[in-house]
Amino acid sequence: MPRLCFAFPLVAALSVASARAADLLQIYRDALANDAAYASARATRDAGLENLPQGRAQILPTVNATAFTQYNDIDISFRGAAPDSQRQGNSNGYTVTLTQPLFNWQNFQVYREAGFKAAQAEATFGQATQDLIVRVAQAYFDVLASQDSLAFIQGQKAAISEQLAQAKRNFEVGTATITDTHEAQARFDLAISQEIAAQGDLEFKKRALQQIVGKFPERLDPLKADIELNAPQPNSMEDWASAAASQSHPVRAQEAALEIAGREIERVRAGHLPTLNIVGSTGTSASAISSGGVGNTPSDTTSRIIGLQLAIPLYAGGNVSSLVRQAVANREKALQDLESLRRTSALSARQSYLGVTNGMAQVKALEAALVSSRSALDSNKLGYEVGVRINIDVLNAQQQLFSTLRDLSRARYDAILNSLRLKAAAGTLGEADVEEVNRLLGTN
Repeated sequence: MPRLCFAFPLVAALSVASARAADLLQIYRDALANDAAYASARATRDAGLENLPQGRAQILPTVNATAFTQYNDIDISFRGAAPDSQRQGNSNGYTVTLTQPLFNWQNFQVYREAGFKAAQAEATFGQATQDLIVRVAQAYFDVLASQDSLAFIQGQKAAISEQLAQAKRNFEVGTATITDTHEAQARFDLAISQEIAAQGDLEFKKRALQQIVGKFPERLDPLKADIELNAPQPNSMEDWASAAASQSHPVRAQEAALEIAGREIERVRAGHLPTLNIVGSTGTSASAISSGGVGNTPSDTTSRIIGLQLAIPLYAGGNVSSLVRQAVANREKALQDLESLRRTSALSARQSYLGVTNGMAQVKALEAALVSSRSALDSNKLGYEVGVRINIDVLNAQQQLFSTLRDLSRARYDAILNSLRLKAAAGTLGEADVEEVNRLLGTN
């Protein structure tokens, strides 16, 4: 495992400020409270969890109450010799009805589906949480990388400025040609252009982080100058791929979708089955109606009923059979989607694993290249002073040094990000991993 032991004095200079720097853990917690995409995913999860009580309600009793009151004005005409009759008065009453399903296969399948829908919502939200961690880390390290790039360009510009001044002095005393001055001036002008572009890129990266957390801190904690990058555990690409194919959040969500599709087949097939409910009701009605101006004796009626209600579907025009065929096709689609997602998850884990291991090797190689680049620059400067090297050699050596510094900085960040992506692919990324990366930040 490579051990990184080098300092960035230019970056350290940028980080000097009176305010306390924000670290990755603080930025992540701010994102938990302020990121709109995460808040949307949380609301979607909460909505999905409501499938549980809704599904349970399908197998629990329902109770309904009705009440009425009415005024009656009735005229009755009799055919024949009997006199007409007029009846007037009030009547009112109420009824309470309880229905308990005894056998309803459709409702039972809805109840079983509810648990899988809740699991699907939780898995989808789990993936959203992991996505937030990766997005925050990506935006955080993008800002650090952009700060590093700007600092390196400014350092390169300062070094070129010194070389330009030396070339002018040498030309004035006749020990160098005007070509050296022109070459140094061209490199200096190019460095100014690169500095402007780097400042714009840094501002863009800051705004990208601000979009996630809602604000941008005055400064961010940089990576420590001396950090140790550990190899993934387990250190086997196939173990990570197998974990991703079986337990990643997208795979879990799709497994729940497959189970839902299976329950849906049973639910629509139950359209051919009878239903049996127990129904009970109790009610009271009162009537006080007079006939022909003569008051009748008011009456009160109380009823209590309990019984079984059986419904048998006979023919639905082929709708149920069509729905069954449709549900079977949907389950086959869910099965194939699951297989595709398992392969995609395994591929993502392999890519991230290679990103970590190759990134660690690249960091080690760039660390060695940094030592060589510094030696090459010192040698070219000495050769220029004694006349065996020309100005362009020194300028090229300076550019190589700062390019190596920039590449090494980016490689460190990429290796850390790929380690987070690897854990996300396996479905194990959490706040503890953010805390682990956060310990790599700060000043030594």
